[in-house]
Amino acid sequence: MTIEVGTHLPEATLLRVGPEGVEGISIADRLKGRKVVIFGLPGAYTSTCSTAHVPSFMRTAKAFADKGVDEIICVSVNDPFVMKAWGEATGATAAGITMLGDADASFTKAIGMAFDAPASGFFARSRRYALLAENGTVTRFNPETGRGCEISGGEHLLAQL
Repeated sequence: MTIEVGTHLPEATLLRVGPEGVEGISIADRLKGRKVVIFGLPGAYTSTCSTAHVPSFMRTAKAFADKGVDEIICVSVNDPFVMKAWGEATGATAAGITMLGDADASFTKAIGMAFDAPASGFFARSRRYALLAENGTVTRFNPETGRGCEISGGEHLLAQL
């Protein structure tokens, strides 16, 4: 099942590297009573993800905050160490974007956004998407249909708010 507007996001535990090491982050807890943007992408350090998708949310982070968005979360099927390093390398972490790893792709699969591209070495990776969730319920959902990030980019989602 692919999520859609009106879907309540499933519970999942995503990973990040915190001060004490790897820690699980409950999506349900993170979304409760909050307005949160989540965007997903195929992989850390990949070309379009690094040069277009993540930067689109870095450019729009302040404007999202001005519209009442409490947090922007980037989700990728990567381990939390890679997500931490990638957030630092791109400047996403400094821009206030929370970088979370969906190491086993459980969240990505639960929302119907997993895909395989064996020629690229991608298995159970995330299709590109951006969504706005209010108190855990999807109020905007932009799954990418092409190879870029025009529909799932920060500017497109921001224009919808």
